[in-house]
Amino acid sequence: GSGYYTESHTNEVYAEEPPPEPALDYRRVPQWCATLNIHRGDATCYSPRGSSYRSSLGTRCELSCTRGYRLVGPSAVQCLPNRHWSGMAYCRQIRCHVLPAVLRGSYVCSAGVQMDSRCDYTCLPGYQLEGDRSRICMEDGRWSGSEPICVDLEPPKIRCPDSRERIAEPGKLTATVYWDPPRVKDSADGVIKRVMLRGPEPGSEFPEGEHVIRYTAHDQAYNRASCKFSVRVQVRRCPVLKPPQNGYISCTSDGNNYGATCEYQCDGGYERQGTSVRVCQSTQQWTGSQPLCAPMQINTAVNSAASLLDQFNEKRRLFIISAPDPSNRYYKMQISMLQQATCGLDLRHVTTIELVGQPPHEVGRIREHQLSIGIIQELRQFLHLTRSHFNAVLLDKAGTDRERYINPVSPDELFVFIDTYLLSEWEAARRAQNGDPCE
Repeated sequence: GSGYYTESHTNEVYAEEPPPEPALDYRRVPQWCATLNIHRGDATCYSPRGSSYRSSLGTRCELSCTRGYRLVGPSAVQCLPNRHWSGMAYCRQIRCHVLPAVLRGSYVCSAGVQMDSRCDYTCLPGYQLEGDRSRICMEDGRWSGSEPICVDLEPPKIRCPDSRERIAEPGKLTATVYWDPPRVKDSADGVIKRVMLRGPEPGSEFPEGEHVIRYTAHDQAYNRASCKFSVRVQVRRCPVLKPPQNGYISCTSDGNNYGATCEYQCDGGYERQGTSVRVCQSTQQWTGSQPLCAPMQINTAVNSAASLLDQFNEKRRLFIISAPDPSNRYYKMQISMLQQATCGLDLRHVTTIELVGQPPHEVGRIREHQLSIGIIQELRQFLHLTRSHFNAVLLDKAGTDRERYINPVSPDELFVFIDTYLLSEWEAARRAQNGDPCE
């Protein structure tokens, strides 16, 4: 207990050495742990012995990082008796992930992927941005907003050909019009899905008047654009011709358009004097001049029945009546019925020839025109007409024997036969157009 002891076998005395003192005094040494130095950060320390003892035993430091950096490790450390801090931490730069590429667009960032970096989005020409136009790298390492997209909202550009005016072709009321297809361009990807035409195709026949042609173009995003132009067809026309008195006009095409041909015809019993055909010219004037329809001149002072009949060729039909004497009952009935149907006879171009009596007092006449004995005799022989009883024969405009009667024929029966078998096409058409003026 005194620190001394004796050996029984020796007289030597030893003194016990005291334990060594600590190298440092916990109370007097201000720096116990290594000085904290956080790059891009700061340590706020609190020591039990005061602010001068920032690294002394028991000091507690709260760690933080400057803006743009995140603390990795404990947020607070303490200086331990082993002369080490209770933990280690450091400041790592805050970075956001790399933004994905934008289809049909791009972005530019102010500071890459660092915090506070602003990335502005733009789209290729022809596309428009939908969504956030810019995104910012935030303190939590995420980008603000959401990823925008570039969409094609702009319709394609289409330009139609210029409007045009055409003159109808001669003798027609239409014009053939050609044009080039419209010029179409898409401002985005340049792809035009389809171009639709509303109206006639190029090279079509266009009637008189103004016609609107429309084109519509669609791009791949189903945006559409339209354009239109007009086609105007003009028909050059001459003044409308008036039919001559006692006649009519038969025209081609529309009657008075450029190239139309008009032929003048006279009613039965009238003869055309002057131009027979007139044509509408491009100057919008008619060729020739207006003809006249003069009463047909019957010349009975001819040498033969053939010469007499030639005057009616292609002009009149002949209804020839033969009777033994003027007092014949059938003859009187026939003449009476025909006198009441004069309008219908003229309408159908029928001239009546009477051969009545016995030689030497036989009489032949066409209205007030008297026929010679020689002509009467030739007509009877040519047409096989006997003097012994009543008979009649109907000749067409070519002088052909078409029907014979041994009894008086009513005008209705006569007219039905003519209308059914003897009318030409233009006569029938005129009758259908004008009706029956005798009604």
